Amino acid sequence: MSVTTATDATTTTTRPGLGSLLLHGAAATVVAAVATTAIAALGPVVGVSTDMAGQPIPATGFGFLTVIFCLVGLVIATALRRFARTPRTTWIRTTVGLTVLSLVPDVLADSTVSTIILLMLTHVVAAAVVIPAVARRLV
Repeated sequence: MSVTTATDATTTTTRPGLGSLLLHGAAATVVAAVATTAIAALGPVVGVSTDMAGQPIPATGFGFLTVIFCLVGLVIATALRRFARTPRTTWIRTTVGLTVLSLVPDVLADSTVSTIILLMLTHVVAAAVVIPAVARRLV
């Protein structure tokens, strides 16, 4: 569903509806969750432990946390769609900044360097899937 908004007497723009944003955001969330779960599952296969502080992180935990944080992102996108003057630009800047911040706990984790890199990779992959998918629906 699209909403047409008049911007001046001669130009109109079409803005994707909220349902479209949420649908595409949910689809990107599923793709990101599957990708992070796969990366986590492949880690031990290639010799990269998923142990943090001596306790293994189950691969499904990566997918679960990806879904939780992507849903938080969709709430942010919905608010930006409503309140930001330039929602797409604001979304990209905000989510790239949050992605960088999400790497800080990984760097500080009580783990091996290879595990930390694996953790960081999952954050970057999830962001690379979700940020552009949602940005395309924000005008």
